[in-house]
Amino acid sequence: MGEVCPLGSTYLAAYPAGARTGIAELAPTLIGADPLELDVINRRMDAALKGHPYVKSALDIACWDILGQAAGLSVCTLLGGRQRDAIALYQPVSRGAPRKMVAQVKKARAQGFRTFQAKVGGENADDDIERIRALAAAIEPGELLVCDANGGWTAHQAARLVRGVRDLDFMLEQPCASYEECLTIRRRTDRPFVLDEVIDSVPALLRAHADGAMDAINLKISKLGGLTRARRFRDLGVALGIPMTIEDSGGGDVAAAAVASLAQSTPPPHLLSVANAYFQVKAHVADGYLRARRGRVSVSDRPGLGLTPRFDALGDPFVDVRKPV
Repeated sequence: MGEVCPLGSTYLAAYPAGARTGIAELAPTLIGADPLELDVINRRMDAALKGHPYVKSALDIACWDILGQAAGLSVCTLLGGRQRDAIALYQPVSRGAPRKMVAQVKKARAQGFRTFQAKVGGENADDDIERIRALAAAIEPGELLVCDANGGWTAHQAARLVRGVRDLDFMLEQPCASYEECLTIRRRTDRPFVLDEVIDSVPALLRAHADGAMDAINLKISKLGGLTRARRFRDLGVALGIPMTIEDSGGGDVAAAAVASLAQSTPPPHLLSVANAYFQVKAHVADGYLRARRGRVSVSDRPGLGLTPRFDALGDPFVDVRKPV
């Protein structure tokens, strides 16, 4: 099984209808290929469709699932092996009034979460300063607060904000839309710095590392094109000593299993946090899906991703390779 779920049409260079169209474009070129030959599959996809890594991600993940089932091994094992018994998840905190954001943190803490990713990046820097101050005051020892602007501030807003919260303990994630703007802000603050949306390739990672542009990165599987490239990217990050949050732009059972497999096979010093959003999905398309308990989750030891498809929940296929596309 494979899955990709773009977060709308304006977050990254990806959109839901594009995923379906791209898969329909790629599917005929993969007929006859051996799904166990992951690099061959990826080269075929690149030759047939330039760019659009999110389209290729679902197909690549499906091949990893097939490889695991053929080998009788879990995808986690194939990606390097289980590095810990369970992985800790982060809890997203929606942007809103400071007291409501603090209430979200307290509720998540009672459920076992110790890492909180708070959404900021509003139009008014003063409002975000107030949010961050309230959240930082609510964080307890041993907990981690990440304030994620999703590139929502202009450079002058971000510069004003980092000056207004310079005495607080938190990590700042992707304050501005462009790499150059983020680098400028990085040089204005001593807060631990995370880059996300602008780190979308190995060259981008190497450039940011050479520039000292971040302390950690956010690795999204579909942004890179699937588990094959995400594994290489993860391994390079480990070699460079860069901590990573591992997640994807969205998804359900299959995306969650892929994320958890990559995260659980990542050496502990280099795993910053793991996404929790998938476990809010209520409509399941497979049996054997992951369940979070006390803010932690563990991948299955079953072959592949450990999932059994619910074909009745998947609906009719939208492309049939037996017919002209």
